[in-house]
Amino acid sequence: MMPAIPEKLGPRRILMSTAVLLLMSVGVQAQTGSVTLRGRVSETVAISVLPDLTPGEPDMQVVRNGNTAQIFVSGDDSKAPVIRVPLLVRSNSGFNISAVVESTTAQLTQLSVIDVRAKGNLVSPLAVSELKVSQPLDRKLEERTAEVRSPLDISNPMLVLSGPRVSLGGTNDSPNNALQITLLIHVTPQPAQRWQLHLTLVGSAVSLIQ
Repeated sequence: MMPAIPEKLGPRRILMSTAVLLLMSVGVQAQTGSVTLRGRVSETVAISVLPDLTPGEPDMQVVRNGNTAQIFVSGDDSKAPVIRVPLLVRSNSGFNISAVVESTTAQLTQLSVIDVRAKGNLVSPLAVSELKVSQPLDRKLEERTAEVRSPLDISNPMLVLSGPRVSLGGTNDSPNNALQITLLIHVTPQPAQRWQLHLTLVGSAVSLIQ
């Protein structure tokens, strides 16, 4: 009996054979090779205001939206109010905080940073020590009691402070990863009318610290 003659391979069988060889090659590489995943964490700055603001008059409302906190202050009394605002800052990068004030019925005569403290064990140890406050906003409360204050013109954004990365972990609402910064605000209303002042604080990222 004569040996069988191998069947000629057609185009379809050639394609199937090639596909099988490619799959086998990929399987071997997956078992013997390595996979490298690369990504980049986006820089984030989040600011908010604690609810324990100055009680009583004047009326205050805070609107928070990510890296922005808007503070609306209003009243009927012509007496110049002094307001303390406990600001919380969270960031995974260096940050700047700027402020702008809008009002036609009152003047901002003081905006100062009077206290800075870490709020939790996920705050970087450099967050307090390397915080930089813009002058003349970095003044002690005792040094201001007898001053005659003139209006501050911050109708355009003004840098309030800047600092390094704050948060070592957590989220934008974690209780233990924020820097608490107390702002002192002094307002002089125009007499004989209801007044309102709108303060906007905006946080922006500077550079990601690994």
